[in-house]
Amino acid sequence: KFIDEVENLAKERALKAFKLNPDEWSVNVQPYSGSPANLAVYLALLKRGEKIMGLDLFHGGHLTHGFKTSYSGRLFISIPYHVKDGSIHFEELEKLAKKHKPKIIVSGTTAYPRILDFKKFYEISKKVGAYHLADIAHIAGMVIAGLHPSPFPFADIVTMTTHKTLRGPRGAVIFMREELEEKINKSVFPALQGGPHMHTISGIAFAFGRTQKKEFLNYQKQIVKNSKKLAKELIKRGFELYTGGTDNHLMMIDLRNLDVEGKVAESLLESANIVANRNFLEGDVSVLKPSGIRLGTPAITSRGMKEKEMIKIAEFFERILIKKESPQKVKKEVINFVKKFPLPYDSWLNKIKEFLEK
Repeated sequence: KFIDEVENLAKERALKAFKLNPDEWSVNVQPYSGSPANLAVYLALLKRGEKIMGLDLFHGGHLTHGFKTSYSGRLFISIPYHVKDGSIHFEELEKLAKKHKPKIIVSGTTAYPRILDFKKFYEISKKVGAYHLADIAHIAGMVIAGLHPSPFPFADIVTMTTHKTLRGPRGAVIFMREELEEKINKSVFPALQGGPHMHTISGIAFAFGRTQKKEFLNYQKQIVKNSKKLAKELIKRGFELYTGGTDNHLMMIDLRNLDVEGKVAESLLESANIVANRNFLEGDVSVLKPSGIRLGTPAITSRGMKEKEMIKIAEFFERILIKKESPQKVKKEVINFVKKFPLPYDSWLNKIKEFLEK
């Protein structure tokens, strides 16, 4: 009884967050994470060997959008599309779609810092009779806040993780048009998963409830402000950014002009207590030697950092990767810097402690 109440509450709040009509859209809140959510959709709607289209991994796409080492690229035939001149190459995408007739076209990224034109994806999908799957794992929070166009008017299925900009627990949800509900729900359970993780679903219900508060909108706005400021400061200091900047919460530094590999840069930064991740870039030829590193502002924004702090962070990057200062020296300054911005978890612990003392 109570588990059903929690799950139904999560579903109601998820639909409300995106202002969706429950007569037109259904939602499944049981997927364990984004990768199994996408796989559940593919297995529900495709036969083995049918075709999908997703953004090339080296151009900012995700493993689960058809890369060869993922089951999305092993069970199905993947036709990748690309970025050209800093944005999705829709002319190429349409030509490939007409030639190969994919069953699903995925609009979604993991390392693409620009606005996605979901309407164009939809129009091309309908021309070739494909489903349009929008994977908004990274930008879900910004879509809710109205800071990124919504995919829902132009999609058949929308998947997302519930962490990242949504700032909930590590989980995922699948939104689907009503006519696809039965197939996709059965694909999640019992075809792919066992029992639902109710502790996560409880957190998802809480997270979607929080999206209706003013603090959530302010948080999303600050994520974008911080991202744009950090990008500007990095460029000012001699860094080159993939696509030349950012419209959302993330950015990619192209390290080729500095003659530093992504893996090396990641390690140097980590030695200074700065966490970023190496990432492939357009033109890379080996998955073992990525040329970029990917940065995002949601976590540092959660700690209370604003534009002024982005200047300091850019300075840290410059000192380590351009001026070649010792990471151990910079590390001491990073530790003192972040002490001023405790994790939200710490502030909650302090509130609980104060309550108990009273």
